[in-house]
Amino acid sequence: MSPLVQLAAEEAENPLIPPIPELVIGLIAFVIVFGFLAKKLLPNINKVLEQRREAIEGGIEKAEAAQTEAQSVLEQYKAQLAEARHEAARLRQEAQEQGATLIAEMRAEGQRQREEIVAAGHAQIEADRKSAAQALRQDVGQLATALAGKLVGESLEDHARQSRVIDRFLDELEEKAEAAR
Repeated sequence: MSPLVQLAAEEAENPLIPPIPELVIGLIAFVIVFGFLAKKLLPNINKVLEQRREAIEGGIEKAEAAQTEAQSVLEQYKAQLAEARHEAARLRQEAQEQGATLIAEMRAEGQRQREEIVAAGHAQIEADRKSAAQALRQDVGQLATALAGKLVGESLEDHARQSRVIDRFLDELEEKAEAAR
């Protein structure tokens, strides 16, 4: 075979162009495989892709809902915190007012008790002074009677007369003392 015949035979059998029966068989096999994939595999693939898309969209929606709910809870928390702070401030103010009132009441009670003690002390002093004056009157009267009895030389034992004389004498002394003041 000559090189030209060989070249002509090679040109007839171009490797880039397949023979027609192979092309038809390949095309039929492609349509069968494509039909099988389109009927069986493609719906499953689309179904999985749709589920993923829904899951992603649902996840995004859930995330947005969770974020909205978290924001709402945060706002409620901040409102409750502000209310708690306000309540604490109010309670602190009430406690301070009650403390001031209690201190004022205790001071007033202490002042009242002090005044009662001072008044009781003055009353006791006045009672002691009167008791001492009475005792002094009796002692002075007895001494004066004894002295007068010794001067006169007779006993002045009449008790009623003795009391009247002593009382009159002491009353005159008190009047003179008050007039001197």
